Amino acid sequence: MRWRRTFFALCLSASSVTSNTNYVPSAISAERYNEDLFIRPLLDGRVATTFTFTTDLLGNVPQDSESFGQHYTLFPLTLGQILKEYSITELHLTLNSGKWNYDHWGYPDDPSVGTGAELWAWMIDGPSATVDERWTGLRNALAGLFCASLGSLDTRRTSSPSTVFPISFSPSIPHALRYASLPSENVCTENLTPFVKLLPCKSRAGLAALLNPQRIFDADWHGLSVHLRSTERGTELKLGVQAVFDPVRLSGGRRRDWSFRLLFDRIIHDSCSVATSSVVRVQLRDSQSYTLSPASVVDDKVMAMYNLMTQAPLDVSMSWPHEHTFQYRTHADISPEAISHVHQSRLTPLSIQRTLHGSSQIHGHLFVALTNNGDHDIVIGYFENLPALVTLWMHTMKIKVDGVERNELISNVLYHPHHALANGQKSPSTLQAILTIPAASTLHLSMEISRAFLKYTEHPPDAMRGWDLPPAILFPVCEPATSICGTQNTSSGIQGRMYTPTLLIDLPTPDFSMPYNVIIFSCTLITLIFGSIFNLLTRTWVVVRVED
Repeated sequence: MRWRRTFFALCLSASSVTSNTNYVPSAISAERYNEDLFIRPLLDGRVATTFTFTTDLLGNVPQDSESFGQHYTLFPLTLGQILKEYSITELHLTLNSGKWNYDHWGYPDDPSVGTGAELWAWMIDGPSATVDERWTGLRNALAGLFCASLGSLDTRRTSSPSTVFPISFSPSIPHALRYASLPSENVCTENLTPFVKLLPCKSRAGLAALLNPQRIFDADWHGLSVHLRSTERGTELKLGVQAVFDPVRLSGGRRRDWSFRLLFDRIIHDSCSVATSSVVRVQLRDSQSYTLSPASVVDDKVMAMYNLMTQAPLDVSMSWPHEHTFQYRTHADISPEAISHVHQSRLTPLSIQRTLHGSSQIHGHLFVALTNNGDHDIVIGYFENLPALVTLWMHTMKIKVDGVERNELISNVLYHPHHALANGQKSPSTLQAILTIPAASTLHLSMEISRAFLKYTEHPPDAMRGWDLPPAILFPVCEPATSICGTQNTSSGIQGRMYTPTLLIDLPTPDFSMPYNVIIFSCTLITLIFGSIFNLLTRTWVVVRVED
């Protein structure tokens, strides 16, 4: 009986420790959790918000199954198990809805803003299981974790563009990359719910309390992201939520004033007790006619900062009291000095257009227009990852600037056409090249395409809608001397990846009403024939005498 009482006391003490939310275990010393909310008012009256939840696992590598166990306090156990099972060194997953407007919104805080689902991962090339087998397991595991259709990212959409998505460190052992995208994937509440469960305080406290699904998914653009990479200190996990709200629309089309209550229909009541830092940052506008509440510490009149650890509850608001009706301001209405001082980091040097032309269901033309908005030539990389629905004819590629062919502006062209796989499917075709866009000019890239003729069993239920083609990707070109990609020197390149809009392609579609018509016609014909033969076989012909 004595050992039973001792065991009961130990269980009771353990339960009391775990039930106390203010208690910080000793294991937390190897883990750090930080929250950040960046709010950026835009020129068109919209407000861009970026939530970043960072968890640092110091001195621990989840994919190393030999040296460390999976004992986490703040780091999500489910993600740790996935990293260990499939030997993942770097993982990036995004689920976005909408079209990011680079011309009016500038560079996003998270460059992965392609429409739909995008997944790419660097895996250790050492375990006995092949990379493709582990890639399949990774897709299925993430699909179950985030309730997304990531299982559709099969071999028909998978490629390995290591130049476009370089690894973030110099590995000492071989690694392999797998990349796939699904532009037709939508993000909704069933994705946000498991996403919030990965946070230490869930949505009960901290910045995550503002993640109201009804407001997040009502935004003009919204997306979820999971970025996990290995660093010198250990493993870094960044969970992000981006959204672009339109307070002018929410206010009935009159004012651009915004607040936490207006944007999220919530305020922050408590801070997350396990967070090392919890900060709200608001980028200040060039105009001094606004009013920001409550008061904050202002750094160089560019950024307002709020410390949630000492200022909870918090409801930040920005208003323009002297502005009765918001009027959209173009760049021509703003002084060049103000643009260069405040919005230089947000303006993109390129404007992108990508369209499909052609009325035939078999042939067509792909057009890409890249406009250089600066005074210096821009050198960028161009990448296409197209499923076997489309075939690119490289001999028809043309590069024109102001109507004149300039084929010398394209170099290092790598094209891998689609080919048949062992499972009967076809791999995607990839196109990668380096483009030089002259200053203050528009480069037009065009080529002929052919649309695939699918079997009637390969069409989706909404075949008449068409098929979504993934966006093309513009990426910074690495410097040969330093092998550094994505430098901040926008005079010769771009800061990060840029995504073109997705395309909707119409393939040759059979008339799915024909089976119904054939069934009706056959049944009618059989009825007529059967009825006639049945009458001939069963009826008896007799002579009926009619008396006068």
